[in-house]
Amino acid sequence: MRSTLKEAIVETRSTPLENRPRLPRKALSKRNRAVVGALNPMLVTYLEASWDLCETDSILFGAALAVCRTIAKVALSQHGEEELRNVSQRLELSSAD
Repeated sequence: MRSTLKEAIVETRSTPLENRPRLPRKALSKRNRAVVGALNPMLVTYLEASWDLCETDSILFGAALAVCRTIAKVALSQHGEEELRNVSQRLELSSAD
């Protein structure tokens, strides 16, 4: 997650405001809150080193981008696990016939 944060901040710093990606709206589920909670302590280092408002903006936008990317990865991996379970169950049922 730290590498995702760092990559997102670097990407945001080098992207003009008008070219930044739009951030999707995310529900405040337990999983999403856990991602934000895990990322928050990592922001301290970046925010303490911030020297102006533009830098702070890049850090916060980068953090939001990192949260969205992490949530998407978690959702994909959980969907993959669920899909795998469904396939396994179907295979078990077909072999029982």
